[in-house]
Order: sequence, then structure tokens, then C-alpha cells
Amino acid sequence: MALDFSAITPYLHMLLAGALITLKGSALAVVFGALLGILVGALRVLPYTPIRTLAATYIYIIRGTPLLIQLFLIYFGLPSLGINLPAFASGVIGLSINSAGYVGEIVRGGIEAVPKGQWEAAQVLGLSYFRTMRHIILPQAIRNMLPAFGNEFVTLIKESSLLSTLAISELTMVGQQVRSVTYASFETFITVGVMYLILTSVTSLILQLVEKKWRVG
Repeated sequence: MALDFSAITPYLHMLLAGALITLKGSALAVVFGALLGILVGALRVLPYTPIRTLAATYIYIIRGTPLLIQLFLIYFGLPSLGINLPAFASGVIGLSINSAGYVGEIVRGGIEAVPKGQWEAAQVLGLSYFRTMRHIILPQAIRNMLPAFGNEFVTLIKESSLLSTLAISELTMVGQQVRSVTYASFETFITVGVMYLILTSVTSLILQLVEKKWRVG
């Protein structure tokens, strides 16, 4: 049987609106996840064992449990503690916390990849640990981490499909709604898949340009 996309054409504006919500949620999550992940990664290399252990435990728990469970804990679990968050905020927080666990390891690896001579030179100059990290180590480490950061952003776009479980009208959720109206399951989810592919491809291209400019600069 030939595919017929005419049934979903009237709903393309809904799918585009869902794609925008997907992109918005992913962008917010990657920003907050990067900020938290940089902090966690920096704590992982601190010369203080208790703090390193705490950061390592956070990464271990986040990376060892499903994102879906983390989202459910925030959206369905927190209300039992008297904390009620909107679905979109819960989704962004969940994605951010999850992303931070992976970014933390990216940051740790980037920091440890900086030659030890940089640390030694900073000590000779009398710089404190935190000034060394801020002005010397992190700027160099970030250059090495850019490709991994880009991959994490692309991953977040795809993982944002789980926000549909919180009844957020992102791309996957809208796709389900369109399918329930048109009964064109195959055509609907092919379209949704293509839209995700476009989002991730454009994002990857932009990040590659940023990475190239950063390295040249």
C-alpha cells in the first residue's frame, strides 16, 4: 500500500509548533545542564576527597538510572513533598540534571587532558587553585570539550521526546495526537522522525561552525 501524507498535511503547523517546544526545552536544558555539569566536573578534580566523592556519587546515580524515572521523580514525586512544578519546568529540570551527569564527566576528562605543566606554571606564578582553574585550565579544557558538548546537545534533542510522558506538547506528543486523529500512524511518525533528523542535523552543523571558529580563534 502506497504512503499517503495528505492526511497529515493540515496538521503540519501543529508539528512545527511541537518542534519549537522541543528545541526550546532542549536549549534550556543544555544551558542549565552545562552550567551544572561544569560545576560537577570541576568538583571531580578538586584536591579534596569528600567533595570529589560527592560529585562522583552524583554522576554515578544520574548515569546509572533511566532519564524517564528521573522525570517521574520530579514531576510526580515532588508534589508528595509539597513541591508542585509545571510540566515544562519539570521536564527542563529533569533533562538538565540528567545532562549535568554526562557533562560532568566530559568536563573532568577535558580538565585532566590539560598538560600538567600548565598547573605547575600557575603554581610558579603564585596563582591559587581556583584562579588557575578559571583563567588557565578551563579555557583550554573547553576547546577540547566542544565536540562532546555538541554531541550532548544533539542527544538532548532526541531524549526530549520523553517529555511527552509528562503531557508536554513537544514534537513526539503532537505526533501522537495527529496519529490519533488521522490514523495515519506510519506517515505521521515518518514525518516526526524527519523533523527530528532536521533538528539534529542543523544543530550539529551550527555546533561544528562554532567549534571551528573557537579553535581558529
